[in-house]
Amino acid sequence: MAQIFSDRRDIDFVLHEQLTVTTLCEDDRFKDFGRKAVDMIITEARKLSVKEILPTSRIGDTVGCRFDNGEVIVPGEFKTAWDLLVAGEWLGLSDSPEWGGQGMPETVAMAAREYLINGNITLMIYAALTHGSARLVETFGSDQLKRTYLQKMFTGEWTGTMMLTEPEAGSDLGGINTTAVKHEDGTYRITGSKVFISSGEHDLVSNIIHFVLARIEGAPPGSRGVSLFLVPKFLVNEDGSLGPRNDVVCTGIEEKMGLHGSPTCSLSMGSKGECVGWLVGEENRGLSQMFLMMNEERLMVGVQALSAASAAYLDALEFARTRIQGPRLGSKDLTPVAIIEHPDVRRMLMTMKAYTEGMRSLIYFTAHNEDMKNFAENDEEKEKCQNLIDILIPVAKGYVSDRSVEICNMGLQVFGGYGYISEYPMEQRLRDVRITPIYEGTNGIQAMDLLGRKLGRKQGRLFMDLLGEMKKSVADGKSIPGIAPLAEKLAAAVDALGKTAMRIGMAAMGPDLHKAFSFACPFLDATGDVSVAWMLLWRAVLASRALEKGAGPKDTAFYEGQVKSAQFFVEAVLPVTLGRMAAIETMSGAMVEIPDAAFG
Repeated sequence: MAQIFSDRRDIDFVLHEQLTVTTLCEDDRFKDFGRKAVDMIITEARKLSVKEILPTSRIGDTVGCRFDNGEVIVPGEFKTAWDLLVAGEWLGLSDSPEWGGQGMPETVAMAAREYLINGNITLMIYAALTHGSARLVETFGSDQLKRTYLQKMFTGEWTGTMMLTEPEAGSDLGGINTTAVKHEDGTYRITGSKVFISSGEHDLVSNIIHFVLARIEGAPPGSRGVSLFLVPKFLVNEDGSLGPRNDVVCTGIEEKMGLHGSPTCSLSMGSKGECVGWLVGEENRGLSQMFLMMNEERLMVGVQALSAASAAYLDALEFARTRIQGPRLGSKDLTPVAIIEHPDVRRMLMTMKAYTEGMRSLIYFTAHNEDMKNFAENDEEKEKCQNLIDILIPVAKGYVSDRSVEICNMGLQVFGGYGYISEYPMEQRLRDVRITPIYEGTNGIQAMDLLGRKLGRKQGRLFMDLLGEMKKSVADGKSIPGIAPLAEKLAAAVDALGKTAMRIGMAAMGPDLHKAFSFACPFLDATGDVSVAWMLLWRAVLASRALEKGAGPKDTAFYEGQVKSAQFFVEAVLPVTLGRMAAIETMSGAMVEIPDAAFG
């Protein structure tokens, strides 16, 4: 079965009608990215993904990566596809041309990445980690480090990784034991072991640049004493050529449920005492610096999840339209019909459609605020854009990945028994997407980030800015007769979310701390539901106005679909969300009060 990929009509709607990205070309920085250029970029990304990247996905799953005496061998087809990504300059889409980037708006780059990831999520993991690593060099690296590494990373000649997790520390980065000792030449000697390192070793490119969290001798305990180091696989000579291999050794790769084309490595540094690293930024500031990359990667996980959800929905939709089985419910005519005629299949398709559309808008909107910071007329507007990014990152990663797993599972259900066999793409997609709620910080950590770090920051300003944006769309919706009832229901949900945030936020600062955090994930889900409802109402407003102006048959069907997505979500999903918020308000102590032995 041919995979259909992301919905180009929907992507165009978000880019050009919802976010009006071509207005960005009014800024000199984006003057070359008018409508024609944007459309060409998305078309070329889709073409490359369908023709060259997609065929490598099944190969990556069935052949996978091979570990041989410290070396990791990737499928040869990956190298061919990677060379095409490098030749087309697809890795540094929104980065400065000074360092090999294309300098396009982040919103447009995000749409292109959705298509590329859809072709092969595992291949694009190498790209995502490389881009995030390069941003660390660009932001915190010395001029020497920039000259040596930045262009080769942004262009994909070399790749990058983030080396955080240790066998004993897990997600507790304050418990890191890897050490760094300063050498007389200003470099450091790194000693320690890391696990679960995506793309930590491979033969895709000639050099891998690791970013390692470690402790300098005498550093404070906990997260306050962690520093960031650049540790290349091969040392680099002054002329840019590769020197001897650094003392970094891959000791094995994991056998996994999915993502077989992406090696998950265990690495040992300094077994010979000669692992050379360079301090990046200031001493003991490594964790805060690494969050620049972690936040980018968390948003990228959201795009990975969105890509899987979109493909699952479109594949399920095609299958439902062509799979003939059973007569229409309640009909005297027993002639079998396409399963899309059956109410329960329509329920699943409608659920998949609404979530996918809302999540696409949510992720693109988060990226769009990066672009809008360039248009900010003052520091206050710029700060608001960053506030929206910060508050939405845990939602874009945590909520979107959880829902995408459900969507892929639902897509498999639409296929029935066919979805469970490898002839069709659904089972691989479900296996691959299942990691997204786990890596780059489990979704429990995303929920804790939302409740513990983001909700109360700046006296609640971040969350209030988010609610303020929602209320703007509510006001627009109330001005349109056909949309007004939906806007009223969303308004009630927004108000309820604000009250729930106040309740759980206050509890998290007092003696009910543990009770509050036992509800952190439900609070993340509620915030995500209301955010998706906001995006769908925003879409419905635009679609209603377009219908009023008149549209061709194809556009009419699309716009009517937008209104129905909003209606379904507001009428069928938000009531459940309100129930979830009511449960949070109880602040039940059962989860924290039950004795350990009582779990059985």
